[in-house]
Amino acid sequence: MRWMPKTIVRAVIVSLGVWSISPARADEAFFFQDDKTDLVVQQTDSADPAEAVASPASEIQELRQRLDLLEASEEARLAKERSKAEDEKKKSAAAKSDGKPLDNVWTDVSADKWTVRLGGHVQADYINWPYADPAITGPAANPPARDYFEFRRLRLMAEGTGYGVYDFRLQMTLEPETTNAANGDTLIEPQVKDAYFSINEVPWLGRLRIGNFFVPFGLEQVTNDTFNVFLERSIPTQGVFTADREVGVAAYNVSADESFTWTYGMFFDSISESIKQRVDSNQGYRLSGRVTWLPYYDELSNGRYLIHTGAGILHTHDQDGIARFAARPQVRLSPRLIDSGNLAAGDYTTANLELALVMGPVTIQSEAFACRVNLNNDDPAHLLGAYAHLSWFLTGENRVYERFGQHGAQFGRNVPFSNVFATASGVSLGAWEAKARWSYLDLNAVDRGQYNDMTLGMNWYWSDRTRVMFDYIHPMTTQDTTFGSTESDILGMRFDFNW
Repeated sequence: MRWMPKTIVRAVIVSLGVWSISPARADEAFFFQDDKTDLVVQQTDSADPAEAVASPASEIQELRQRLDLLEASEEARLAKERSKAEDEKKKSAAAKSDGKPLDNVWTDVSADKWTVRLGGHVQADYINWPYADPAITGPAANPPARDYFEFRRLRLMAEGTGYGVYDFRLQMTLEPETTNAANGDTLIEPQVKDAYFSINEVPWLGRLRIGNFFVPFGLEQVTNDTFNVFLERSIPTQGVFTADREVGVAAYNVSADESFTWTYGMFFDSISESIKQRVDSNQGYRLSGRVTWLPYYDELSNGRYLIHTGAGILHTHDQDGIARFAARPQVRLSPRLIDSGNLAAGDYTTANLELALVMGPVTIQSEAFACRVNLNNDDPAHLLGAYAHLSWFLTGENRVYERFGQHGAQFGRNVPFSNVFATASGVSLGAWEAKARWSYLDLNAVDRGQYNDMTLGMNWYWSDRTRVMFDYIHPMTTQDTTFGSTESDILGMRFDFNW
């Protein structure tokens, strides 16, 4: 029943009391019953008006007490209903923000619209060679080892979600590229980086993606440039054993407890990001697969302590029948210190193992690669590579791990406990991360030697989207590499921000 204001209720009580003592109605009874309770108030029959007159005050008091009880009961019921409705509202909002449907609830989102966010990424690099081996500074080196400044990344991006299950991302570059090394001509030639469309929660498949995006293979490779620890990925990773972004289709899925992920896809082989097309009857292809497992993940700390393991395989049927494996030091403009040259090979297959340990502020990450190259005129060649790195947040933060991120299991955006600021009331220096890495590439199977690299450095996070990076790089090559036995020293600094 719906309750009237208390003043009206009290007036009704008085009226009832007066009516109850009327001699003409003293032999009648009345009932008051709440539709939500079994409480009944009944006036007893009395043939004697004097008896009825003798007790009106006590009866009115009793009615007031009983109505107070009913009011309290109704208010408790309404409060419970409001609490339940609020809980349902919060659950619905949380499910919408996570992009996940409510359990056993289907919602028609056909009328929803796209939500679009614009962003960008800027990385400004200055590279200095305190010492460059004479072999890599002469005319034989292309480009030679020299100091330089460049915008390593200068990009614009648009991404969005829509209709409950769709998302997209488009990222284009604006970095100037050298088109003629002889005369130094440069041209701003936009490249397609990310250009994909995804549909999520597809039965049996999970997330289905089509377009240009990272081939799902390797932990360091699928972790976005913004979130990686060093200026560049390790020697055996980008452009050597792992593929970069390619045009294709892939499916991503994750177990209910998010401890297992599995991803697989098929892609064209190395369609140019600048030309954005290939007119050829032979397109070539790549097949990739990756699985990850979290044997330990500390839920209470949201992954401040975890163990990540993974394995992957990447098979390439080369479009032009030529395979090549070459690497520079971990800077972008430098001679290739190791190079297999063009190998006549129809296809090659690479396998890898992943391991990462997050122990509060300390992270250890490592991958090992083995590649079988099916040479046309010789026995298969087996090439090897690996890296291991350690990072330590001196200010106590930890690397952020995404169990099912944009590209599956990967590391995400690091967040300082406090951003850099200086005010009259206090000063904060942000987050500081020390780092060290060893990586190597072994091409002895094709008589091209071995390349080892040691890197030390520091990252200074002004915020979760702004950081300054410092790398000291010491590359070392053996006699059979491109320039023979060499050692050099490189200092790299980067100012990195995105929005």
